[in-house]
Amino acid sequence: MQANKTLKVLAVGAAGPSASMVVPELLARNVSVRAFVHKSEDRPTVQKLGVTDIVVGELSDAAAVAKALEGIDAAFYIAPAALENEAEVGKQFASAAKQAGVRRVVFSSVIHPVLSELVNHADKAPVEEALLDSGMEYVFLHPAMFFQNIGAAWARMKETGVYGEPWSTETRFSRVDYRDVAEVAAIALTEDRLLYGTFELCAEGNLNRHGLAALMSKVVGKQIKPIKVEIPAQANMSPKLTRMFAWYDRHALLGNSTTLRAILGREPRTLQAFFEELN
Repeated sequence: MQANKTLKVLAVGAAGPSASMVVPELLARNVSVRAFVHKSEDRPTVQKLGVTDIVVGELSDAAAVAKALEGIDAAFYIAPAALENEAEVGKQFASAAKQAGVRRVVFSSVIHPVLSELVNHADKAPVEEALLDSGMEYVFLHPAMFFQNIGAAWARMKETGVYGEPWSTETRFSRVDYRDVAEVAAIALTEDRLLYGTFELCAEGNLNRHGLAALMSKVVGKQIKPIKVEIPAQANMSPKLTRMFAWYDRHALLGNSTTLRAILGREPRTLQAFFEELN
């Protein structure tokens, strides 16, 4: 890409839990960042990050997306959780970016998007295909389950001495601190060394919930019990989540830390260090 001082990057979902970690990495590299946020109430969040160029709108709104992409050199794209018609919305974004003259898109996808049973995984594959077909420069990031997902339950876990999720306690997962993914995203947006690559991004280790609870116990200084949370039939859960939890009951979701270590030139953040920060 051109010199960072003239590089203009769009951060989609800049007020969200993931893209908000990418923005500081870009600003630290003297990039001009435009934030695309869902609602006006998100403005203070990105302003606190140091961004004043803000476009408000829905990803499904073609006019808002076109406005956000105007004059942009590169875009960081991540779909909001539980986005309806995720594949179609992502394909439309790729088309709009191409039409706007965007040179590069870095897509925060998901580990193993070939898993057709997991809708939130499978919906990423058509977006990757659209970017491959577009002729734009691209980088695909395939992060494992985020450390940050556990962080939301930390206070309750400490209070109750129990940590539960709605699938088997035996299922193993690779995980990653999204701050490391954000650093990779910033590298991909501002340098050429990751260009046209697809990168599995995982920290070391693949604990099941028993292993998680043992590590939590070590950090908090008391015994934490791992359980499987049973979802009541009347909970009216979305079919996507029902299928995902059923799949997690039967299958591990694993990856390898070699790629992330190589890109960062250091060890990825560890789950224990993340827990110690929370504590």
